[in-house]
Amino acid sequence: MSGVSTTAPRLPLGKLAPGIFAPLMALTAAAKQDLDPTLVELVLLRGSQLNHCAFCIDMHARDARKAGESEQRIHLLGAWEEATGHYTERERAALALTEAVTRPADGGVPDDVYDRAAAHFDEAALARLLALIVAINIWNRINVAVRTPVGARP
Repeated sequence: MSGVSTTAPRLPLGKLAPGIFAPLMALTAAAKQDLDPTLVELVLLRGSQLNHCAFCIDMHARDARKAGESEQRIHLLGAWEEATGHYTERERAALALTEAVTRPADGGVPDDVYDRAAAHFDEAALARLLALIVAINIWNRINVAVRTPVGARP
């Protein structure tokens, strides 16, 4: 990608502004409640892939493995739409919603994408799923902006 530097991290945001991280951690934890841990990690990993956040991709791939996710499904996640038979309809609905929410400039969240997710999640779970998608987008943007190195723990 043109113009992207691979130089050192820019700013230790977590140390300089811990009051920002605590509410984000709370949002993320609340969003995860009662959602399947494997689904959570797929959503966090896919959002991170879309946002090109190397730090988060690395972290959520490792967390997905810990949650019991297979290497094959982790590797296929970037092409989940074509990887028929590898993700459940519920997971596919969550991944489609993740892509639509993460890329609002591509047309917002189309009704068919939202309705597909709503068919697989009750309203409370759908609210948490949306909050989870928003949370990973915040984390990705912070980590990309400050160049959090892969493997670091803020």
